[in-house]
Amino acid sequence: MAVRIKLPGGTLKVKVYRELRARERERRVPVMKVGSLYFVWWSNSQPHNKPQDSRH
Repeated sequence: MAVRIKLPGGTLKVKVYRELRARERERRVPVMKVGSLYFVWWSNSQPHNKPQDSRH
């Protein structure tokens, strides 16, 4: 289970490898590995490219 810490500029997530998303594994977002934990930074200003629901 990932731990999410909301901060003023974005969200810091702490995960293990199997919980990483493809963008995190490919290092398209800032990722730092410490031991077996991965610290991932998701900025509020960064586009997340989530699919939009077109059934409005």
